[in-house]
Amino acid sequence: MPALLHRPEPEGAPLHERIAEGPPGGRAAWIAADDGVRLRAVHWVPPDPRGTVLIFTGRTEYAEKYGPLAGDLGRAGLAVLTIDWRGQGLSARLRPGRMLGHVGRFTDYQRDVAALIAHAEALGLPRPWFLLAHSMGGAIGFRALCEGLPVRAAAFTAPMFGIRMTGATRSLAWAITSLGRGAGLGHLLTPGQARLTYVLMADYEGNALTSDRATWDWLRRQVTEVPDLALGGPTLHWLNEALREGRRLMALPPPAVPALGLLGSEEMIVDPDRIRHRFADWPGARLIELPGARHELLMEAPPIRAASLAEILALFDVRG
Repeated sequence: MPALLHRPEPEGAPLHERIAEGPPGGRAAWIAADDGVRLRAVHWVPPDPRGTVLIFTGRTEYAEKYGPLAGDLGRAGLAVLTIDWRGQGLSARLRPGRMLGHVGRFTDYQRDVAALIAHAEALGLPRPWFLLAHSMGGAIGFRALCEGLPVRAAAFTAPMFGIRMTGATRSLAWAITSLGRGAGLGHLLTPGQARLTYVLMADYEGNALTSDRATWDWLRRQVTEVPDLALGGPTLHWLNEALREGRRLMALPPPAVPALGLLGSEEMIVDPDRIRHRFADWPGARLIELPGARHELLMEAPPIRAASLAEILALFDVRG
């Protein structure tokens, strides 16, 4: 078995609390998927919790990025459990080049979900459970809901039901990634992408993530102080898998779970039309579009962030 695939150590995993800026008492642990991939899970539990939010993060993300949100949810009486997906954060990287985003099959992320649920049960985290899924985590979360994820309700922020591209670019992406994969070159970095993580490569002005300067600077500080958290662009194989999964998800019948979608008017990363189509076809779900918001709705300017959080807490029927 390769060195990066092994059973979790008995001791806890690291949690960089200073850069996370989360509530006190956060704990991290190594857990293992059923194929042996080592994963990092992190939880925060407030006094007298009334439920638990499972946070499914986006591509390139890591638990520390959700520390402030864990504080907000904790003040509303909700525990938080999140995970670094395989290939990112402090979980096992799947390619020798640590900065390359890669996965064998997109459905492998469901193995990580299963490991996270087993961990939640072992911890005895309070029910009801809720799902809060962002970007790539939205794709993972939607499939998990379809496969019976035991949550009472689900909130999605900028879910990745498709990647934002023009029609011509999408056709080219399908062609290049399929050819590269077929030729045994799927491990290569996707053309136009970089090994450097986005927040260290882009400038604040015109960035695709947030209009809030303080948040932008905080995100840069996190990966500067702890470089092991950072991830660069995806491999050809990852992009091909993501394109395939997006197509499959749009063909699935929606799950019978109350749901909320939040989408910014300035979304530049995921496909807004697919989000609108998916929620229009989902009984019991509604989509709210927020003017001026970019991709990171819960890391946006305070008015946008507050409005987004209020809608999520209303869905979860919990008041702070």
